[in-house]
Amino acid sequence: MKVLLVDDHVIVRSGLRGLLTSVAGSQIAEAANGKDALLRLRQDRPDLVVLDLNLPGIGGLELLRRMLLEDKALRILVLSMHAEPLYVARAMELGARGYLSKNASAEELLTAVRRVAAGDRYIEAEIAQELALQAVSPGHGLQDLTERDLEIMRLLAKGMTLAEIADALGIGYKTVANTCSHIKSKLGVTRTNDLVRLAMTLDVA
Repeated sequence: MKVLLVDDHVIVRSGLRGLLTSVAGSQIAEAANGKDALLRLRQDRPDLVVLDLNLPGIGGLELLRRMLLEDKALRILVLSMHAEPLYVARAMELGARGYLSKNASAEELLTAVRRVAAGDRYIEAEIAQELALQAVSPGHGLQDLTERDLEIMRLLAKGMTLAEIADALGIGYKTVANTCSHIKSKLGVTRTNDLVRLAMTLDVA
């Protein structure tokens, strides 16, 4: 089995390589960014890609989309620090076959690799449970955002501060801050930095 590891941290790739050598017959290639990953995909034609979402240059979700355009049969397992259900749902919608957080155990990672390589799907148990809960709970997802919510997310993604957004929209700072709190609640994130990354990754900007 040919495996491509895509992560911008050398230590993470090294650790993954060490774990995956226990999978019989694995030939492992590495890439630190999206551009290199696409080159490796074309050169090596891997069977499985283990993909981080937080990458320099081409974002992980966009890279996932491009990889599957190149090879529809490619099996992609996302291994990310982002465990928020919105990231997971988006990755699976784009065609990922599995999703794990970087808090998963080595045993669960190997299980996920084997399952995805065999053509099955695999989502970390805690993340799957959260996805199921949000599926039956109102108020979680981009579809629940108002036009004002989306406008504020776009401005956050452009690097504007809450004060600058308030000036740009002609509303009070407190109104912007309160709206951000509501957006975070809707999307299942807790910090403004996470909200900014989410806006950028999901192309809200």
